[in-house]
Amino acid sequence: MSRSLRALALSSVAVLILSGCAGMTETQRAPETSADAAATPISYDQLMADVRILSADDMEGRDTGAPGGERARAYIVSRFEALGVAAPPMGRLQPFAAQGRTREGPKTFNGVNIMGLIEGTRVPDRYIVITAHYDHVGSNGGQIYNGADDNASGVATMLEIADQLKASAPEHSVIFVAFDGEERGLLGAKHFVQAPPVPLSSIAMNLNFDMIARAETDGKLWVTGTYQHPTFRPILETIPANGAVSLAFGKDTPQDTGENNWVEASDQGAFFAAEVPFLYLGVDYHPDYHRPSDDFERITPSVFQSAAELSVSAFRALDQGLDR
Repeated sequence: MSRSLRALALSSVAVLILSGCAGMTETQRAPETSADAAATPISYDQLMADVRILSADDMEGRDTGAPGGERARAYIVSRFEALGVAAPPMGRLQPFAAQGRTREGPKTFNGVNIMGLIEGTRVPDRYIVITAHYDHVGSNGGQIYNGADDNASGVATMLEIADQLKASAPEHSVIFVAFDGEERGLLGAKHFVQAPPVPLSSIAMNLNFDMIARAETDGKLWVTGTYQHPTFRPILETIPANGAVSLAFGKDTPQDTGENNWVEASDQGAFFAAEVPFLYLGVDYHPDYHRPSDDFERITPSVFQSAAELSVSAFRALDQGLDR
């Protein structure tokens, strides 16, 4: 997760542990929805393996343009292939070159987005673009920033949704994108909206996942973007809590300032700028955010699994509720 065009994460960052803001409410509890009923059980073993592999030391922090980032890309491609997720007509990979941020100043990065496509049954000419960035901030001072929560967890959640949709097809067509260069200034997302595989007018929404695993601080998986797109909220607010994790809405109003406003804090910011509807799901900042301690071992499996299941339910509800 990028701090919205602020200083690069490798610099000394004051860790903020933010509590829920006043006026942001948790979801109401309700009986199981059809979206929940449609979901098949999550394979916890695969979900956890995806995070563990992507955040291992041999990925070297997955920096854009670095060998570790290339290894992470090869793994994600192999997972899409194993799931049988097709490539869009323009291809599986979307390379780009763009100027991004470093501690030393601007630098041109050569990155690669990874894409997949599952066709919808009800409205195949309308697309939900599901995204999660696979890059992180690399290493610094001999320490590897493994980025287990940020954002191996989001990629694992995206892959889980792809697995679910291969078992039970979506109503909208779905484009999956693992973005590169998020930590360097949303580079991959900006390139995607400039050169999309389908017209932007055919994209019903972007659903972005960034930092899904560590909700143990407040028990909330935050949904950002319903202030900008209020019709999305009724679709999601009846989804019940899963274990100790529930959806909460906010961090997107004019009153949410600085690092407490997440509208442009991750890749959904590029869709927001392009006037494409979006929602962002993620947990609050925690002490391991953008530090070498963001390791797989810091993830509480039951908390991450609950958040992943909520993410699947959120997608299913949106898929069923949009364009009706």
